[in-house]
Amino acid sequence: MTGEPEAVAGPGALAAPGAPEADFIVLDRVEKVFEVRRKTGFLKRERREVRAVDALSFSVARGEMVGYIGPNGAGKSTTIKMLTGILTPSGGRLRVAGTDPARERRRLAHRIGVVFGQRTTLWWDLPLIDSYRLAHRMYRVPDARYRENLERCVELLELGDLLDVPVRQLSLGQRMRGDIAAALLHDPEVLYLDEPTIGLDVISKAKVRGFLKELNAERGTTVLLTTHDLQDIEQLCSRVMVIDHGRLVYDGALTGLHEAAEGERTLVVDLERELPPVEVPGGRVVRVEGPRQWLAFPAGRSAAPLVAHIAERYPLVDLSVREPDIEEVIARMYAGRGVS
Repeated sequence: MTGEPEAVAGPGALAAPGAPEADFIVLDRVEKVFEVRRKTGFLKRERREVRAVDALSFSVARGEMVGYIGPNGAGKSTTIKMLTGILTPSGGRLRVAGTDPARERRRLAHRIGVVFGQRTTLWWDLPLIDSYRLAHRMYRVPDARYRENLERCVELLELGDLLDVPVRQLSLGQRMRGDIAAALLHDPEVLYLDEPTIGLDVISKAKVRGFLKELNAERGTTVLLTTHDLQDIEQLCSRVMVIDHGRLVYDGALTGLHEAAEGERTLVVDLERELPPVEVPGGRVVRVEGPRQWLAFPAGRSAAPLVAHIAERYPLVDLSVREPDIEEVIARMYAGRGVS
């Protein structure tokens, strides 16, 4: 667990009664069990329990930006839904800013913002600005504060030309930026982001990441980010938690995760012409297709020395670095521990 950051509450933020700053979000052996019925015969059904979250414990300090990752079905979205009060835990203790989300959901709603990448909170057939006006009234945001927040979000997320466009006409990237703005109009102390960059192009991803960095730095907003894109984590979070089969299997720095998994990154090199496999200290060629070559190197190391070596000795046209996907990292972790 990382050390306690300086606590900076956004304007209008409420104090967290009885909640120490280092324990702004607390889960203590939290469980969520679903009952599933399956047809086993003409008139027979079998009931079984699915444990989506299993004895999950962690805490997040106020102002932290934490990556919460894992493969599909690991329990990430279930955790977020319990943190927002949408789902009630089957067991354990859960608190957000000293509040029980399931019991005080309406009160907590004014202190949190949520963005689900594959769903929208915007009104589909209305212009984008109308969704913001509805949020203004629903959260009872003071007029001056609403205008200030709206202007800031519109400027930083480049939404000015989109305000009068019906949501259904927006591209995925535009809608995602619109959803993030909607989640922030009421000055939430906590922002839950579930796949906020899914399906976005490179430019849209950069805009969203830049905005989130600035939001966290300026207002100290606590952010819990779930994503399948390790670059989101690398650029935004100093701490990452990995969940698999409902259990926390790693909590620490991203570099430590790569070391624990003995993962590798890939440097994709485009040369001017087809050449024999390049030779570079610290990397090895794993694939060659014409003038393009793929080099693997330890994920915990910088790509800069490899890039400098290749640029100096080979006719380089272009290159890029590819991160291992989360499923691969977790599979390596389990393989290293001898877990099937």
